[in-house]
Amino acid sequence: MEYFEIQGGGVVNGEIVTSGNKNEALPVIAAALLSKGTVVLDNVPDILDVRNMLEIASDLGVSVTKISKNKIEINAANLQRKPLDRDLCGKVRTSVLFAGPLLARNGEVILPPPGGDVIGRRRLDTHFLGFKQLGADYTVEGEGYEIHAEKLSGADIFLDEASVTGTENIVMAAVLAEGRTTIMNAATEPHVQGLCNFLNKMGAKISGVGSSTLSIDGVSSLSGCTHTIGFDYIEAGSYIALAAMTGGELLIKDSARDNTLRMVLHTFGKLGIRTEKRGNDIFVPSQKMAVVKEMNNAIAKIDDGTWPSFPSDLMSIAIVAATQAEGTVLFFEKMFESRLFFVDRLVAMGAQIILCDPHRVVVSGASQLHGASLDSPDIRAGMSMLMAAAAAKGRSKIYNVRQIDRGYESVESKLTGIGITIERKNG
Repeated sequence: MEYFEIQGGGVVNGEIVTSGNKNEALPVIAAALLSKGTVVLDNVPDILDVRNMLEIASDLGVSVTKISKNKIEINAANLQRKPLDRDLCGKVRTSVLFAGPLLARNGEVILPPPGGDVIGRRRLDTHFLGFKQLGADYTVEGEGYEIHAEKLSGADIFLDEASVTGTENIVMAAVLAEGRTTIMNAATEPHVQGLCNFLNKMGAKISGVGSSTLSIDGVSSLSGCTHTIGFDYIEAGSYIALAAMTGGELLIKDSARDNTLRMVLHTFGKLGIRTEKRGNDIFVPSQKMAVVKEMNNAIAKIDDGTWPSFPSDLMSIAIVAATQAEGTVLFFEKMFESRLFFVDRLVAMGAQIILCDPHRVVVSGASQLHGASLDSPDIRAGMSMLMAAAAAKGRSKIYNVRQIDRGYESVESKLTGIGITIERKNG
């Protein structure tokens, strides 16, 4: 079994280049199946979830060619009509995103249960209610789903929640539907925008990109195109927090080209994390973190939500950073009821954390963390444990590293490059 061994006490120093956005790359790979032409994707992160999505596509008869480490070519001209492979879909949550493209191309899809992180209930109702309004029928067969449509037609759709994957799936089905589709309460995250921009490059007609109301005029077919995946702002946020909590200095290249990190930096400011914009880069200076109280001396609170709120994927990262900040802060995880259950590992390392209920924790710092043997329950908690181990006194071992590999490209190489002593081992 692979594990990471980390010698704590290191101080981050240097610069880092973030990889492509995992949460954009995965739906874009699925969307490539909508065209019979050749799609070239650049800045694709070389992570386990991407490899699993490409393997599912290959199993469907799609030609996948790796041009370089981060550049791939996809051609779905010979897309087959067959059920999605149960074992492959069980490895990655976003296997569900093949439903929209396959429904649009083939008129049917047999979808096994998707895998992914165990961070709480992740409902699929929004996906299927959207498909139904476009003209599809579905049945639940065992633990899987069968979706059929003789014809997809545009519809006026109001989503019962601003689901990211639900929005993406419905958009992908609607681009080849007959007529106009309007989606209200659509998710607006940067990776949803990236998918819509990619589809428009292929010839789709999507307007309102970046807003909560999307209008899609269906077209008869889509063509190939070239598309570059945007930067991973979750990865950028992870390294910003790591630099601050170790007292180091770090330059995150090309992470300030737009306002994607604005809410992240604002929220990190509550933990006393200071950053500077240097052209297109973000610089984290050496600093001592201290929680900033709210008005009237109230305890600081950090909560998450849909875009443009603070992202749930950075809650675990912010919690571990708070263990190294002087003061007390309440974290309110609103989106997933099991995401916070990793904090018992941090407590075992010496963190002062009270788990109030499945959605709230109180962190008091700064705490001296100590090395420990831990296992990674999900992608973001796994990265948080690596961060805790880097800041801890002594040596740590992190097991179940495949979870981290699902979302962070070359993590040990990047950490080594900025001064953290880490090694991947077998045993």
